[in-house]
Amino acid sequence: MIQKTSPTPQIIYGLRPVLEALTSGTAIERVYLQKGLTGQLAADLTARLRQAETPVQYVPVEKLNKLTPGNHQGVVATIAAITYRSFIELAESEHAPRLAVLLDHITDVRNMGAIARTAECTGAGALIVPDRGSAAIGPDAIKTSSGALLRLPVCRENNLKTLLNLAKQYGYQIVAATEKGAVHYRRVDFTRPTLLILGNEETGVSPELLKMSDLRAKLPIVGEVASLNVSVAAGVFLYEALEQTQPTP
Repeated sequence: MIQKTSPTPQIIYGLRPVLEALTSGTAIERVYLQKGLTGQLAADLTARLRQAETPVQYVPVEKLNKLTPGNHQGVVATIAAITYRSFIELAESEHAPRLAVLLDHITDVRNMGAIARTAECTGAGALIVPDRGSAAIGPDAIKTSSGALLRLPVCRENNLKTLLNLAKQYGYQIVAATEKGAVHYRRVDFTRPTLLILGNEETGVSPELLKMSDLRAKLPIVGEVASLNVSVAAGVFLYEALEQTQPTP
């Protein structure tokens, strides 16, 4: 069965409806499965989810009961509010993005929306998010982005390390925005194809992604607070990139 809720995205619940949605190619944002769910149909669904690399979260039945008042049979799926793209397909296309922004497990919907809005305004060609551990791109995020998430290509990737390796093969420099960096942000050459990584609100860019970065760029901070809000930092980096590629007359 399908129902619409507000402000959450449209949802599907029930074993067969969710399985049929996957089979028909419906874009699924995330699936919530009841812990300990058994039975052949549940096993078939789990296998299909694994094949489709759909993000799955195992939750207690109480969580599912809050998501829908219907007979959910231990499974609830949220339908994606946008159509996701493949970054590699974009990189191989005639109009490959010269600047892409990777959000490394940004969990705050408002930060995600604000970054997407600035990215679209400054001409970034893609926004990349991991398929797990990231804020959901639903109505709230789209509203915060002022609709930018409906215009900016968004890529959902299941392995960020693999993505970075492939991006390097396509000529992208990997720039991590971090207060631990040694390079002043204005010394980054944004005229080169660039993949800019912005880290989690609490912990910053993941250590494994930092290691893979070509540059670790920082913003100067002279006050007592150690770091900026990630959406503010994103704005500084993105407008520096815009200034370098389209200088003010």
